[in-house]
Amino acid sequence: MVDTALALQNILTPPVLFFFLGMLAVLLGSDLEIPAPLPKLFSLYLLLAIGFTGGVQLERSGLSLTVLLSVGAAVFMASVIPLYSFLILRTRLDVYNSAAIAAAYGSTSAVTYITAESFLRVLELPYDGFMVAALALMESPAIIVGLLLVRLLGRSSRKPGQEKVGPGAVLHEAFLNSSVFLLIGSLLVGFLVAQQGPTGVQKLEIFTDKLFYGVLTFFLLDMGLVAARRLNELRRAGPFLIGFAVLMPLVNAFLAIGLAAVLGMSQGTALLFAVLCAGSSYIAVPAAMRMTVPEANPSLYISTGLGLTFPFNIIVGIPLYLQVIKTVIPAG
Repeated sequence: MVDTALALQNILTPPVLFFFLGMLAVLLGSDLEIPAPLPKLFSLYLLLAIGFTGGVQLERSGLSLTVLLSVGAAVFMASVIPLYSFLILRTRLDVYNSAAIAAAYGSTSAVTYITAESFLRVLELPYDGFMVAALALMESPAIIVGLLLVRLLGRSSRKPGQEKVGPGAVLHEAFLNSSVFLLIGSLLVGFLVAQQGPTGVQKLEIFTDKLFYGVLTFFLLDMGLVAARRLNELRRAGPFLIGFAVLMPLVNAFLAIGLAAVLGMSQGTALLFAVLCAGSSYIAVPAAMRMTVPEANPSLYISTGLGLTFPFNIIVGIPLYLQVIKTVIPAG
C-alpha cells in the first residue's frame, strides 16, 4: 500500500494540484487554454534549467566511479526495457506499434523526473544532481533499440514514392533531437561554468533556480489539459494497453530500485533512478517514431504515456517508489 502521508504530500504540492486543475478544466468543458508557443517555451526552460544545474552538480561531484556506474546503469536500462516491453506488446500488437510503444517506455519523461526532484526538495531528502546526465542519455538508446526491432522484424509497408529514412537520419534524431541536444548542451555549459568558480553559477541562479518551481507549476497546468484531452484515445486503446501503461512503470521502477540498492545509491538518488526507468517519453521518442516508423499509430504510443503513465507516476508512483526504497535502502 502507498503511504498516505507521502502520497498526500506529493499530491498537495502546487505543481501537481495545478495538473489536476488542468484536467478538471477539460473534463468540465472550460475554455481554459495555454497559448501555443508558451508550453514549448516552458519545456525548453525546464530542460535548460535542469541540465545547467545538473552540470554544476556533476562538476562538484566529479567523474567518479559512482557517477559512471549510475549513468551506465541508466543507459543499460534504457536499452533493455524496450526489449522485454516489445515481447509483451507483441502478444497483442503488430511489430511497428509494439516497437514504438516499447521505445517510448524504454526512454523517460523529463517532466516526471523534474516533479520527483521537486518532491525530494519538499521532503529535504538529498540526492545526486549528476542524475540529470542519466536523464539526458536515456532517450537515444531506446530510440535506437526500437528502430532496430522494426528493421529486424518488420516488413516495410511504406507507400510507393515515400522517402526511405536512412540510418544517418535515425542517429541524427536519436542524438540531436531538441530535448536531448538542449539537455546535454546545458549540462556541458553548467559543467564548464562551474569549473570557472561560483560567480558564473550565481549570476544564472535567479533564472535556473528561483523561477524553476513557478514555471514547473504552469507547465503542469498545461500538461493536465493535454492529458485530459488524450483520455478518449486511451479508452480506444483497450484494456490490454491500459493495463500495460500502469503495470510497466511498476515493473521498471522495482527493477531499478533493486539495481540502485546493488549500486549503493542514496534514497533520493534511487528515487530519481526509479522514476527515470518508470517514465515514458511523450516528446523525443514520439517525434522520432513518427518520422522513422510511419506504420505505427501515434495515438497509441502517445496516449498510453501521456494519458495514463504520466499521471500515474506523479500521483501514485513517486510516493510508492520512495516508500519501497525506504524499506530496501538504509538512510544515511
